[in-house]
Amino acid sequence: MTITSTRTTESRYLRDNFAPVTEELTATNLTITGRLPDFLDGRYLRIGPNPMHDPGERYHWFMGEGMVHGVRLCEGRAEWYRNRWVRPAGSDFAPNTNVLEHAGRTLALVEAGSPAYELTHELDTVGPFDFCGTRSSLPGKSGFTAHPHEDPATGELHAVSYSWLRGNRVDYSVIDTTGRVRRSVEVQVHGSPMMHDFALTERHVVILDLPVTFDIDMATADVPRLARPLVRGLLNRIIGRNPVPEPLIAFAARGGDTGPTLPYRWNRDYPARIGVLPRDADGEAVRWFEIDPCYIFHTLNAYDDGDTVVVDVVKHPRMFDTVLNGPDEGPAILSRFTLDLARGTASEVGIDQRSQEFPRHDERLTGRRHRYGWGVGFEGGATGDTVLRHDLDAGTTDERRLGAGLEASEFCFVPRPGGSAEDDGVLMGYVFDRSSGVSDLRVLDAASLEDVAAVHLPGRVPAGFHGNWAPNGG
Repeated sequence: MTITSTRTTESRYLRDNFAPVTEELTATNLTITGRLPDFLDGRYLRIGPNPMHDPGERYHWFMGEGMVHGVRLCEGRAEWYRNRWVRPAGSDFAPNTNVLEHAGRTLALVEAGSPAYELTHELDTVGPFDFCGTRSSLPGKSGFTAHPHEDPATGELHAVSYSWLRGNRVDYSVIDTTGRVRRSVEVQVHGSPMMHDFALTERHVVILDLPVTFDIDMATADVPRLARPLVRGLLNRIIGRNPVPEPLIAFAARGGDTGPTLPYRWNRDYPARIGVLPRDADGEAVRWFEIDPCYIFHTLNAYDDGDTVVVDVVKHPRMFDTVLNGPDEGPAILSRFTLDLARGTASEVGIDQRSQEFPRHDERLTGRRHRYGWGVGFEGGATGDTVLRHDLDAGTTDERRLGAGLEASEFCFVPRPGGSAEDDGVLMGYVFDRSSGVSDLRVLDAASLEDVAAVHLPGRVPAGFHGNWAPNGG
């Protein structure tokens, strides 16, 4: 299906490389430039929004149905490429934000109360994932996060989940190595924030309670006019305090007849703060540290340093304030927050002032002190052709321009087996070529950012969100 409506093509998130692709492709024995390292045995997976139908003039980039794009690599070959929609069951929202492997299962993830979905090895939809029969152990019953983090010491998956149905409560949960919910703790926050990511240290969970919050006017824009004051009055009494009636919010999320929108907006009256919760404590043990107003989609990593917690993040000055259909509110920079547990204070230093997003690190060091981080440069609210390598010990950043007319996506780090250096490995990510109209899977040396190989795909991978390397047998 090709979107041809003049009305919808006025949206930047339905044009150029944001535009959805219309076919599910399967291609085998892909052509490669360069040489793929022999240790790459597995699948590179990435997901993003890809509307199945014309989404209407109010379309928000975050609200398109999810489509997964994957490449299977083995013994220096690219065995296949597949792209598949995540097909929802009933009224579920099709996950569109992250895709990863855990407990031998391929999981497509989204946030805000929608369930995780399981996919086959070939990326076809299995259906909602019930955490091996333990989903009811989660306070939200069905919802999960788009950004869990795996503890490299235990292999368990940690998550902080929010939902517009949960009022002023978010949930810290731990999924064991079999895929079952081992622990779930409720944490009270200030109101009803959008909480896209969190950070994990060896001893703490770092929670981001920031001023992008549920917006009643946006959520009820399609409620019939005569009923609108009553509905908004009801929501004003319970939003940020108590769980919201699910049928009402489900109606608001669908966006009525004018297409889906995201009912979250910048809230100047909402305090910005970072919470630190001991991993083995109840929710009441969280300690809050006030910071200047900002928004953080993604953390790079965090670690404990004596009586302080160090958190590296990509910080936006604000979000969904003047631009309501996607993230474009000014340059986002790499910053470090240091939370002093003894003094109860927070301090911040800027690390790199270049506009960037999609920070990644060596995930063998999740929650541990890290030296390196990688990111992608942004230009005017969209990715450009720049890949960044941050040396946090030296305080330097290397920059690689991939070439004019190219658009990078998130690159993830894959370590070389047996390598002793933290940056001994490769970066992998999709890159779109505007001149040819197709994408490649690019493989770069993580230390030098030089080319290693490119896998040439049969079509275009639209601008999207997160991806991961899923090693065979991992």
